[in-house]
Amino acid sequence: MESFGARLKREREQRKISLDDISVATKIAPRFLAALEEEHFDELPGGIFNKGFVRAYARHLGLDENQAIADFVAASTPVVPEAELQEAPVLEALAVRVPASRSKRRDNEGIPWGGVAAALLLAACAFALWGFHTRDKSSPRVTAPPPERSELAQPAPMEKAAPPSPPASSAVLTEAAVPPSPIASDPGTFVVLIRAREDSWVSVTADGKQILQDTLAASTEKSVEARNQIVLKTGNVGALDVSFNGKKLASQGRENQVKTLTFDPNGLRP
Repeated sequence: MESFGARLKREREQRKISLDDISVATKIAPRFLAALEEEHFDELPGGIFNKGFVRAYARHLGLDENQAIADFVAASTPVVPEAELQEAPVLEALAVRVPASRSKRRDNEGIPWGGVAAALLLAACAFALWGFHTRDKSSPRVTAPPPERSELAQPAPMEKAAPPSPPASSAVLTEAAVPPSPIASDPGTFVVLIRAREDSWVSVTADGKQILQDTLAASTEKSVEARNQIVLKTGNVGALDVSFNGKKLASQGRENQVKTLTFDPNGLRP
């Protein structure tokens, strides 16, 4: 049966497409594409990037992306051998059986706790009912006076409905078509603005929620707002301009470099 990497290489060569052509179109380093074809999965960055590389590779060749990812998972998952069955459990060998006659004798000698508990429950219920009837007879009943005619004639004023409050969200994603504000809209939050100078694969998580996982096209901006933490993963960090609360940060690496940037309310973590 043809392996996962061999099938990718065959499909690519049938279309007369080089690894450099795929690298230019997908912004994935050629060494990662070669690692997929040679099934050197330990040379890949790992995590969501591996599936993203397979999806971009299959999309460029016109293959079924979901099938390609399923084949990659099957090829990269190690096979664990089944554990051998033990012949006899240790606990079964150490078990001690009590004779039936001895067990019955102990049951007969025991106290009937079930009957005692039922009797105590009935006594408690009777005492509670007696106390309820006693208090009901001794306490006077107070009847509220009927409302005056003027109060019945006047209709109750209608309360104005409060405008619906916007749903609270720990993370908000804004498209570049609407210019994002570099200042947090909610006190206690911070904003990270991401602008791609070239097509770049990115993954953004805000306060534990997945916001984006796709290729960010050139000249596209994404504004992410969070309260506690924003994690930015990219396969082309040198092609991204990143700002924190309106302040642009220095370049965080070179082109086609895989890197993870973590932000908190104080800024970029070292």
